[in-house]
Amino acid sequence: MAIERGGTWGGNGGLPGDGVVVADDAAARAVVTAARRAGEPIPPLGLLGGDLCRTLGGRGDPDRLRSDAATRVTVDLAAVLLDGRVHWFVAHLVAHRPWWRGRVFAALNAQWMGAWNAAPRAHPGDGRLETFDATMGLGDRVKARSRLRDGSHLPHPDIVYRRTAATQVDLDPATPVWLDGDRVGPARALSVRVEPDALQVVV
Repeated sequence: MAIERGGTWGGNGGLPGDGVVVADDAAARAVVTAARRAGEPIPPLGLLGGDLCRTLGGRGDPDRLRSDAATRVTVDLAAVLLDGRVHWFVAHLVAHRPWWRGRVFAALNAQWMGAWNAAPRAHPGDGRLETFDATMGLGDRVKARSRLRDGSHLPHPDIVYRRTAATQVDLDPATPVWLDGDRVGPARALSVRVEPDALQVVV
């Protein structure tokens, strides 16, 4: 059940015995993908790093993950159909051409994307993704990138921002796509959706 404003979320508890410790978002995505492709339950994940971990206030302490001081929460997972093949991501999808030229599309389940405070309103347990669809000139692109560090890049007339549970995007021409930092594209047709409360994580 998606978190509601003012509601409680998560609780104390260490990583269960069947849990898997992962170093970053890409490693988390690999565990999720392997489980989904095999038709098996996704094991609980102990997050040591990555943008989802940072969004959740993770400390990167492996001893804490197994202790009662750890925080255990259920978060959303995102799925995307890329030209007919399904993939999953835990933190973010980004589609852009080399040097970030032309159109950029992003869907975020986490607040952070590296050093960028890309989605200040993002909450991994609210059943929504933060999506950004931008096409801007070089000057505006440079300015927007400089403002990403503190989250002040919005509002912007050339950035279409939405909070949504599902969306479809047609990228023309086909554009390289990264999921949690891993390149999986290029692709043209994207169908993105949230799987609410699909993943248990410990930080």
